[in-house]
Amino acid sequence: MLNSQDHSGEMLRVSGLHAFYGESHILHGIDFGVRRGELITLLGRNGAGRSTTLKAILGLTGQRAGSIMVNGREVISMATHKIAHLGVGWCPEERAIFSSLNVEENLNLPPKVRSDGMSLEEIYTLFPNLWERRKSQGTRLSGGEQQMLAMARILRTGARLLLLDEITEGLAPVIVKKLGETVELLKERGYTIVLVEQNFHFAAGIADRHYVIEHGQVVDSVSADELSASAGRLNHYLGV
Repeated sequence: MLNSQDHSGEMLRVSGLHAFYGESHILHGIDFGVRRGELITLLGRNGAGRSTTLKAILGLTGQRAGSIMVNGREVISMATHKIAHLGVGWCPEERAIFSSLNVEENLNLPPKVRSDGMSLEEIYTLFPNLWERRKSQGTRLSGGEQQMLAMARILRTGARLLLLDEITEGLAPVIVKKLGETVELLKERGYTIVLVEQNFHFAAGIADRHYVIEHGQVVDSVSADELSASAGRLNHYLGV
């Protein structure tokens, strides 16, 4: 684990994070770190606490305790909108686009949290499908196009730490491949990315490091260069 190492180069450091939904204690002391420009995945079975971890980072769960450092700043007691203004973007599993608006209207809505958000031109270069469908209402988009739009809306804000929750779920292989290429490109551009992903084969090819979550705790960490040697261990955790 990274706890014994220097944390100064980290964009995100989660330490001893506990989170609750009402009376339910979901996270039991989550610990992990993400260096600037790094892409890490949170792996685990359904119900392990992966999505709750992303929500807790943004203050979207109920009570939470522990420490969450974003770019060296403690945010555990901060309101969600203030955390977002530190450059944190969240792409929820349900995508959360405005389905009654067209693509371009969706892209013009997000507030800028920083001055370096992507322009419409940059977005359309990254997602050519959105250019073709820019006047199409959200309800008329395919699942893949909705996912691209959800990601694009985050990139418009200027967020540099991206929390991506199950972005490939239910999508055709050709769209999954495109999303993988997009995520890799964002990483090359210096974005820091935390990916919750059920599709391990998608995650395996792009991540610098994988954290395995079980019962609301990080139980293992595997770097990209350890992946082959650790395949059996990961298969045991994930039941694949």
